[in-house]
Amino acid sequence: MHTRLYRNGVLEKEGFPVEEVSEYVRDPDNTVWFDLCHPTQDDLGVLREELGLHELAVEDVVSGHQRPKVDSYDGHLFITVYGIHVDDGRLAPVEVDVFVTANALVTIREDERFDIGQVTRRWDATDGTLGANGVSFLLHGLLDYVVDGHLDYVEDIDGRIENLEEQLFDEDRPIDGRALQRAIYELRRDLTRFRKIAMPMREVLGTLLRRNQGLVAGTAMAPYYEDVYDHVIRVDEWLESTRDQLANLRETRLAQQGMRLNEIMKRLTGWAAIIAVPTLITGFYGMNVPYPGYGSGWGFWLSAVLIAGISVGLYAAFKKRDWL
Repeated sequence: MHTRLYRNGVLEKEGFPVEEVSEYVRDPDNTVWFDLCHPTQDDLGVLREELGLHELAVEDVVSGHQRPKVDSYDGHLFITVYGIHVDDGRLAPVEVDVFVTANALVTIREDERFDIGQVTRRWDATDGTLGANGVSFLLHGLLDYVVDGHLDYVEDIDGRIENLEEQLFDEDRPIDGRALQRAIYELRRDLTRFRKIAMPMREVLGTLLRRNQGLVAGTAMAPYYEDVYDHVIRVDEWLESTRDQLANLRETRLAQQGMRLNEIMKRLTGWAAIIAVPTLITGFYGMNVPYPGYGSGWGFWLSAVLIAGISVGLYAAFKKRDWL
């Protein structure tokens, strides 16, 4: 559990128990933040009593696996976002639920994979004058960290797709078709999962920026939220671009396989035509009827010359047309 008390934008106290929160939030000059990681039912019960949270919002925390959203209740907001975590090369998003009251911010993490220390370091590194904006300042630091994680992840995905494209057209390095197919499948799976947590963030930031919310609009923090919103749009556009790249990569790979199959069939057909010539001639000379050269040595040599000459002629003709 992490707790902090800001007074007029200045950090005054941290590490106090949750039971003291209700006492601090009575003073409008105070801003309280505390963080819970995988809380129990009892922890959530204490939280609800201290801040007067709506039961439906607390129920969403218990049930988990919410889509990114902003729910407005009487006296507070409930926000769900997802941080980025990669486990053994697979995307494993971490749910973070946030309660926002007039002068209190509560973050509830699914587990330790979401590094809340990175968020607090952002708060501490920011110009102290912004801290006077209270809860909107703290919430901005959290959302900015989450969206930056989304931006870094989609950039990494874009780099991985470019590497696969280079492998696809690298003539000096043979392609491992099975490994390439698996890599494309894993990227498609992770992009689909990432899209579910990244796309709704535009709605989350848009809701916070509405004038009727009163949390951000008309305050000094509005331009900073606009900047985060711009990053969200950039993530969405980059995400759609990477999806198109991945689809093109898959189609190109299928086209390459089709072209390779056509090349193989073309060569097989050419060799089959060449092999058919001696089969035809020897079959003709194998008939039990008189024919030119029957019973004489020059008939053998005639058939041999025909086989060699026609086979070489076909090979040269096919090679000239790049059929072999």
